[in-house]
Amino acid sequence: QVQLVESGGGLVQAGGSLRLSCAASGRTFGNSIMGWFRQAPGKEHEFVAAINWNGAGTVYADSVKGRFTISRDDAKNTVSLQMNNLKPGDTALYFCARDREYWRGIDRRAGQYDDWGQGTQVTVSS
Repeated sequence: QVQLVESGGGLVQAGGSLRLSCAASGRTFGNSIMGWFRQAPGKEHEFVAAINWNGAGTVYADSVKGRFTISRDDAKNTVSLQMNNLKPGDTALYFCARDREYWRGIDRRAGQYDDWGQGTQVTVSS
């Protein structure tokens, strides 16, 4: 099992940027799909972005496309989410997640991910 710990959240004004990081321990997450999800109060987990096992493929939610960039560094066991031009609608608790079944390709459904971090809060003020 992999333990995931997110960091980098905070309070930022609309139009600002934040960079989230997710550090893995326990086992390396090589050969895993890594994803970012978010959850606003009273809502379900929403897919944000994911990156495949070798970093060659990425998928983004339409709401963040062109503003967010996901990347991974398997040597450091980290996955990052660079968030630019943040909007108040991006306010949520952001989670890092791991899908061990990398051969299936990127899946946007939260239920397909096996390991989750505790989340880091992102708040965007208008």
